[in-house]
Amino acid sequence: MSLDYYQQQADGFFRNTITVDMTPLYDRFLPRVPAGGHIVDAGCGSGRDSLHFFRLGYQVTAFDASPALVQLARTHSGLPVALCRFEDFSTPAPADAIWACASLLHVPLTELAAVMAHLTAQLKPGGVFYCSFKYGQGETCREGRHFTNLDENGLKQLLRGLPLHIAEQWQTGDLRPDREQERWLNALLIKVPA
Repeated sequence: MSLDYYQQQADGFFRNTITVDMTPLYDRFLPRVPAGGHIVDAGCGSGRDSLHFFRLGYQVTAFDASPALVQLARTHSGLPVALCRFEDFSTPAPADAIWACASLLHVPLTELAAVMAHLTAQLKPGGVFYCSFKYGQGETCREGRHFTNLDENGLKQLLRGLPLHIAEQWQTGDLRPDREQERWLNALLIKVPA
């Protein structure tokens, strides 16, 4: 359902997100990533964040499930963005970090723990996993998109049984103009060594 939306609305989505200043989130995430480390941009959308990380000297692997967004992200970033779903992604060597900004929220709640486990398997022990969800509980559909909303307790429940611990979690307003009233739950998760 969400994939159809992004196929049809890719250009508008790109225009609305490409110039958003993500500095407050980068400033919490990047100090936990080794210089020159490997970041996976999971559900990269416009490629905005992939390009930022690449320009800072990180190795970046980017993917998205929407063919239209993959094409836009490739054009914008100049990076080889893969067409891939979360559950099908694999990296030849474990990554230092995963950046899943406003992307995992489209995974149905019944599938989310398995998707998180699969992505975590692509991460080095001690690696950082950033994710964000619209703040709340339950699942909603809006304008052809599915959203899984999480609050602090929902995140805690989701992570039960996964080798991840919460290093930080915080709420923010939406960073897009005129959307500041929308709340987001942000989390920095660390993969626990086996």
